[in-house]
Order: sequence, then structure tokens, then C-alpha cells
Amino acid sequence: MSDSKIIDGKEFAAGLRQRIARRVATLVDKHKVKPGLAVVLVGENPASQVYVRSKGRQTVEAGMNSFEHKLPAETSQKEMLALVDRLNRDPAVNGILVQLPLPKQIDEQAVINAIDPDKDVDGFHVVNAGRLATGGDGLVPCTPLGCLMLLRSRLGTLEGKRAIVVGRSNIVGKPMAQLLIRESCTVTVAHSRTKDLPGECRRADIVVAAVGRPEMIRGDWIAPGAVVIDVGINRVETPDGKGRLVGDVAYDEAFRRAGAITPVPGGVGPMTIACLLQNTVTAACRQRGIAVPDA
Repeated sequence: MSDSKIIDGKEFAAGLRQRIARRVATLVDKHKVKPGLAVVLVGENPASQVYVRSKGRQTVEAGMNSFEHKLPAETSQKEMLALVDRLNRDPAVNGILVQLPLPKQIDEQAVINAIDPDKDVDGFHVVNAGRLATGGDGLVPCTPLGCLMLLRSRLGTLEGKRAIVVGRSNIVGKPMAQLLIRESCTVTVAHSRTKDLPGECRRADIVVAAVGRPEMIRGDWIAPGAVVIDVGINRVETPDGKGRLVGDVAYDEAFRRAGAITPVPGGVGPMTIACLLQNTVTAACRQRGIAVPDA
């Protein structure tokens, strides 16, 4: 356990990527298996383009194959589903990630559900959601998985802890709650309709904030010594016009009371891509019936 209050996701993710690279090297050496990740980007969204480039670079750095499919914004749903079908049948592709959001003419859920659940490295397919909820071996959404790793790194066992997840999205809130239940936490899922949200937060040993509202969770909502995981990343205006990134937690206020806290940026964010790479390795091993190598 670290003496610092700050949970450094950037440092943890760098170490995780090194371990993943060692696992990949073992798979290539012993099993002649080189995991492959296919990323599909539709349109010209600048933020998505930056994210896809980063995913591709880190995939290659870990020793895996990266397959990028960039489609025009006017791509039809039929064309999109045809590409997903080809990737499902391609043995070189172990993981498929469709970058969201998609243009309005494409039904996102239909595309997600067309992905082979065993290649769904985002963990968004209804089958993987069901596996997570029922204790099965599904692929887990990357951001909640990263949050769990950071919590374990700080606390060791989470058994018996009181946890609150603020936010109930399918991407973060719900799977985060399921992961914490697996760890034998007592879990509250809070949201915009929750009565006395500050009071609910003050009862928690672990606070996971995933609401997408800048600095909504104030410092006096945090119990002294609680561990705070801030998933939010919001751009707010500044007098100089440059703007700055903040989380869903009022960091400076919460820092004074928390036992440990993730910063924004540099906390949860770097963990998401690292966990995507881990999911790709896990998927490649499961598809071939081999154990994930130690690292």
C-alpha cells in the first residue's frame, strides 16, 4: 500500500501494460498466438480519433496486432453490421471494439449485440453483462475493471467495505456495482433521484463517482479516510478561455478528507486502455482454451 493519498492511475497502468507485454511474449513464444485487436471508427469525431490512435499505438507496443477500420460518417447500419460479421469470423481478430458514439443512422445497441460476446473486449454485450451479473466468466467493461484494480492496489481486500457508486450507466455504474458485489462489498447505487445523496456518500468506505457532472460530489460528502475513485472527466471554462479538466468530485475539498483519491486527469483514464489490452489477451486465451500466462 502506498503512503501517498494520490492513487496514480498513470503509473499503475504503465506497470499493467508491461505485464501484458510479457504475457503476450509468452503466448507468442509458447503457443504461437499473437492476440489481435480490431478497432472500428465511424466518422471524424476528433476526440474519438485521438483515442483510437492511442489504442492502436499501445496495442502494438504490447506486442499485439492492431487492425484499424476507419469508415466514413455516412456508413449505413447494414455496412457496419457486415464489417462486424467479417471481424467475428476472422481468426486473427480476438477482440473487437467499436468506438462510440456512432452516427445517428446506426443503432449502437444493434451493433454491440452483433459482436461475438467472446470478442467483445468492451464488455458491453448483453451476454457479458449477464455473465457479470450471475458470476460467470465474461469480459468486463474496461473502466470499471480499472477502478477495481486501483481499489485493490490501495486497500488489498475489499471484503465487508461499504461502497457507493454514484451513477447507474450500463458502461460504468452498473458493472462497477456488480464487480464490488463480487468482492463482497455492501453496495449502494445512487443517482439523480437518490434522497440525501450527501448522507449516503458519508456512510461509504469507498466512493466511485461516475455521473458526468463537474465537481458534483463535494468534499464534506466524503467520510474521513474513505477511498475516492473519480471516473468523471469534464471540461470546464476558465477565465483565460483555455478550459481545464475536472472530475465529478471537487478534488481539492475531497483530498483533505479522503484516505486516498484518484486525480483527474491521471487517475482512472489511463487504466481504461490498459484494461482493454488485458481483455484482448484474456479473449485470445479463452478462444484457444489456454490459460492466461503469468507475468
